[in-house]
Amino acid sequence: MTGAGSGSGPVLLILGDSLTFHGPQRAEPADEPGLWPNVAATALGGRAELVAGIGWTARHAWHALTTDPRVWAVMPRVDALVLAVGGMDSLPSPLPTALRELIPVLRPDGLRRAVRAGYRSAQPGLARAFAATIPGGGPVALPPRLTVRHLERCRQAVLTIRPGIPVVAMLPSVHRAAAYGEVHAGRAAAERATRGWASECGVALVDLAALVGEHVLGGRGNPHGIHWGWQAHAAVGAACADALRPALGRARA
Repeated sequence: MTGAGSGSGPVLLILGDSLTFHGPQRAEPADEPGLWPNVAATALGGRAELVAGIGWTARHAWHALTTDPRVWAVMPRVDALVLAVGGMDSLPSPLPTALRELIPVLRPDGLRRAVRAGYRSAQPGLARAFAATIPGGGPVALPPRLTVRHLERCRQAVLTIRPGIPVVAMLPSVHRAAAYGEVHAGRAAAERATRGWASECGVALVDLAALVGEHVLGGRGNPHGIHWGWQAHAAVGAACADALRPALGRARA
């Protein structure tokens, strides 16, 4: 859970999806200095406390915040909250999320493997078909109204314990993943909802698409088309630090 950085500066609690810990070739340990949470923390002279998982939506972040005792342990020392979730919420999910998340627990093993392989094979075509025929592009991993509901729950919960700390959230990134049929029809609605919530609640935003769009869509990220190379991690980390620096400076003053 603990990332890299100094022990004397601000502590950043980062609730994230795999974009926080996946590099150009593989998922990396949380203390890998090149990951953007650690880039941001180092730029601010502090450290990152990373709580994240593959495919996490805002609902997963809320669940971790309320059930993981490791998060409770660090909460009294948190100086800033970074909500680096919400982007995966906007990805196509032809099978309802609740059913899709049951695949790993199917038994026997042969059934689980067959269902997983069948879903992975069908998902790209279904995503393209839904995007072409259903208004709004079809179902996504988590609807925007639920994304912002869980983001707000996370914000309120942390600020109850650490009132006045700055909060930063992320606008959805972009992808070119064959696994999703290169479909991202839900992104625009997710961005609108996140911008509206952030404006209402005074949350600073980092625009991931503006920072990494050319990098990802130009094929310079991970070969599967979602995760980033180190150049993009550096850009996002710097932008996150820039978003936090004024508020952290005021708090210290």
